[in-house]
Amino acid sequence: MDALHWWRQGDAVTQATALLLLAMSVASWVVIVWKTRFLLRASADLPRSSGAFWQAPNWPQAMEHVRSLDRHNILLPLILAANTLQHPAAPTPQLASQASGQQQLTRVLRQALHQVLARLHWGQVLLATVGATAPFVGLLGTVWGIFHALTSLTGGGSISIDRLAGPVGEALIMTAAGLVVAIPAVLAYNWLGRSIAQLEADLEGFAHDVRELLSPSPSTGATTDASTND
Repeated sequence: MDALHWWRQGDAVTQATALLLLAMSVASWVVIVWKTRFLLRASADLPRSSGAFWQAPNWPQAMEHVRSLDRHNILLPLILAANTLQHPAAPTPQLASQASGQQQLTRVLRQALHQVLARLHWGQVLLATVGATAPFVGLLGTVWGIFHALTSLTGGGSISIDRLAGPVGEALIMTAAGLVVAIPAVLAYNWLGRSIAQLEADLEGFAHDVRELLSPSPSTGATTDASTND
């Protein structure tokens, strides 16, 4: 009961600040747990999926191998985007269809890569926001709690250290709570950011390799031009 004395004695501002810190803590831990599981599985699936793709004898089998190994669809969207150019639809009067095959391939791979990276970066903004603002929210609760304690003591006669120490100590709980909320969010943001950066580099390298695989080589282009002139 004594642990909640500060809650019972606090006003609406103190209680709202405490609830805000609780909501920030719950939200950050949900993101931390989900993203840790997601990135650990993605980090394990990406090398296996990429290796299976390059070891496949043809494009359809490569897609099937990746589909069975890529549990979170990290690599598959890039392959599906490139596959749309393998089986193009009927020509349309759009600027996108008027570009060369290499330009279209670059565009669809870039779009697919951005979609995957958006999934990888999901939750990072929340962790950064919690890590940056939670200490200040806790400090606000402490300052307001001390002010509330002082105003309540002024009408009760002389103010002594004994009467002041209890309310001030209870108000300092908010500062400690802000740090408890912020520290895990900051640590998780940095650790998860390193994992995301590694996955991003691997995905960009894979997209570049697929683009080189499907782009016509200079010798092929020269041969095609020569046969056309003949």
